[in-house]
Amino acid sequence: MTDLRHRQPGKASNTAAALALAAFFTWPMLPSAHEIPADVTAHVLVRPEGERLQMIVRVPLAAMRDVNFPLTGAGFLVLDDVEPRLRDAAILWVANSLAVYQGDTALAAPRVAATRISLPSDRSLTTWPEALAHVTGPDLPADTQLIWNQALLDILLDTPAAAGIGVFSIRPEFARLGLRVVTVLRFFLPDGTIRAFEYTGDPGLVRLDPSALQAALRFVRLGFEHILSGVDHLLFLLCLTVPFRRIGQLVLIVTAFTVAHSTTMIVSALDLAPGRLWFPPLIETLIAASILYMALENIVGATNVTRRWAIAFGFGLVHGFGFSFALRESLQFAGGHLVASLLAFNVGVEVGQVLALVVLVPAIGWLFRRAVAERIGTIVLSALVGHTAWHWMVERAAILGEYDLASDPAAWLYLLRTVIAAVGLWAAWWAIGAARKKKAGEAGLLQER
Repeated sequence: MTDLRHRQPGKASNTAAALALAAFFTWPMLPSAHEIPADVTAHVLVRPEGERLQMIVRVPLAAMRDVNFPLTGAGFLVLDDVEPRLRDAAILWVANSLAVYQGDTALAAPRVAATRISLPSDRSLTTWPEALAHVTGPDLPADTQLIWNQALLDILLDTPAAAGIGVFSIRPEFARLGLRVVTVLRFFLPDGTIRAFEYTGDPGLVRLDPSALQAALRFVRLGFEHILSGVDHLLFLLCLTVPFRRIGQLVLIVTAFTVAHSTTMIVSALDLAPGRLWFPPLIETLIAASILYMALENIVGATNVTRRWAIAFGFGLVHGFGFSFALRESLQFAGGHLVASLLAFNVGVEVGQVLALVVLVPAIGWLFRRAVAERIGTIVLSALVGHTAWHWMVERAAILGEYDLASDPAAWLYLLRTVIAAVGLWAAWWAIGAARKKKAGEAGLLQER
């Protein structure tokens, strides 16, 4: 009897342990906080619908941190118990990260109208009707085995709007979803037009269908910021103008540079430049080489204005491609105003360029009058800039060297065409200058008579 009493607790303990172990692997579990995802892609569809604006947002469930989703021990979602937490996640990570405007008026915060879990293989966000039917349709069967960090969260958002009044804008702040967040956004206009956007991080205010004025103002600012933040362009401008600071000389040299870089910038922005991976590092290497060349020419004492504007024109063609790399990605925000946006970006670049000259030219003149002789100052400044440009050129050439240009006939063909076009443009510019000089000479002779 005593032995029996002593053995029964042992059996009960073993049974309880077995049951506890089984429950551990079968009972729904709550995941602990997880790390920030490295790469996240968010899909956003936007459509005005009468007196409201509807948005469908798809984000990976793994980006919904600090929300405990019910899981089995194997890491599968418990689909018949996940709905309340989906709404919490949608509000915390998506709805609260979207500000919506109609014209200049902020609309009410988007309301979560529906949520659902989707498989990673789902392709229903192709068209608006298909996407809307999917997000408002039946949920996945409860017995679907879906690992939680492979699931997608689809959210239908709704906000009141005034029908037919003002264009819509949104300010998405999805960058906090991951270390690198790419958003693919499509705006479905009532007339069937679709505006497509793709950007990284938080882009600020995105006007979904901007007016010509709104697009122009955005691109003027973009061009202005680009020239003032582009150290290599500013250093080239410095070397270009250090020996030539008189108004007449500056106008001729800067105009040649402007005409050249405007030409190639627009050509490249219209996708008429090579789309090969080697092209950007080639241009960046040539830009560094152009700065180095100008610095060396200043050091040896080149003072011929005609030679300087011709060189400015040639190198301007190269710098124009560099400007276009910043412009090309931003053209998606131009709406239906491509030409106006291109011209506005160029205006912004020129305004920034003039502002830089307004600061640089007097500063250099003051330096040469008060601190150092002009010739010595020119050599010292150019040597410092040339040293920097040399290191840039070496670093960029190393990146370019990773591409096998020798086995790419298209590369050589395009470079040949570019050289021919550049020579043709330079010849036309030279001919215009020669004609003007001849005309001025003839006018002088007439005055003497």
